[in-house]
Amino acid sequence: MPEITLGSLFDGIGVFPLAAARCGIVPVWASEIEAAPISITKRHFPGVKHLGDITKLHGGAIPSVHVLTFGSPCQNLSQIGNRTGLAGAKSNLFFHAIRIIQEMRDATKGVYPIIAVWENVMGAFSSNDRMDFRAVLSAFADTEISMPPSGRWANAGMVRGGCPDIAWRLMDAQYWASPRLARRQRIFLVADFGGRRAPEILFKPRTMQPLPASGGTRRMFASEGDRGAFLEARGRVPIVRPFQGFRMRGAAKQGEQTAFQNSFGFPTDPFPTLLAGAVSPFAFWYEDDPEGGCIRFPTELESERMMGLPEGWTKYGIGGEEIRSAQRYKALGNAIALPCAEYIMTGIYEVLGGVA
Repeated sequence: MPEITLGSLFDGIGVFPLAAARCGIVPVWASEIEAAPISITKRHFPGVKHLGDITKLHGGAIPSVHVLTFGSPCQNLSQIGNRTGLAGAKSNLFFHAIRIIQEMRDATKGVYPIIAVWENVMGAFSSNDRMDFRAVLSAFADTEISMPPSGRWANAGMVRGGCPDIAWRLMDAQYWASPRLARRQRIFLVADFGGRRAPEILFKPRTMQPLPASGGTRRMFASEGDRGAFLEARGRVPIVRPFQGFRMRGAAKQGEQTAFQNSFGFPTDPFPTLLAGAVSPFAFWYEDDPEGGCIRFPTELESERMMGLPEGWTKYGIGGEEIRSAQRYKALGNAIALPCAEYIMTGIYEVLGGVA
């Protein structure tokens, strides 16, 4: 069977290429402008060509690919961002990706890319009075898409009858791996220019693939319940819960001791999303020694695990140099959870297996 190839815009640390490679799809090129993520990706994919700034690319002049992925910048769409939407200086780079797709299709007489995948924050559903997601759908469909009668975008949906065939779905990474990962709600949109297979790619039930090898057995996850995934020597059980700083501040102000203690987290509290601009702390103690616990931040290694990535994925660059902690945290906060990307790549490989 001929190779199925992939190009990655706004590549970051190469999660889409990693997911693709684990599913039998060959990453060919990537576009990224930040030095540390480029160095990390080059280390893991030395054969992938790096094309640089997306604004300087022409889709007809770069290698055509079967699959084109992009997680365009979300700063202006995020619910904790400035909410200027697709008109914002960062998030309007989305339209450069659409331009490149169209240029590639024009240059290949409508053959490539066959599939495009877009990823972004949940806030894209609501930014700019919910008009931004309409603009996203309209840009892919190359026609005006109407707002739903409810005035709100559903967490999953389709646009049928034209080219491309479009489906979208809100996916939360914590439900896509076992043990559970960190909470990370992201919109994934699949556009099929070669058929009507977008729903099959995005909605078909599939068995979750195992997470990459950990390189060790002492692996700690932001997992279901209040216990880590391992037992300490001598039977000590570590308890890990998301620290709720807002609870502590409110309780301290009101002088409420019980509420203050509850700020160290309940078993049902979800672990927060990893952010590019901040790292959220968590509470850690041993079951037999609750008074000996502490509040601390996840390490870079733990952050990689919470995204489902191989351990040490962001530790070194192409020349073996260690990537600075701040750069690793930022790159991981901007990254895509591997199991979600892998689910989609598996679906793409299934539907393109007899076509490519």
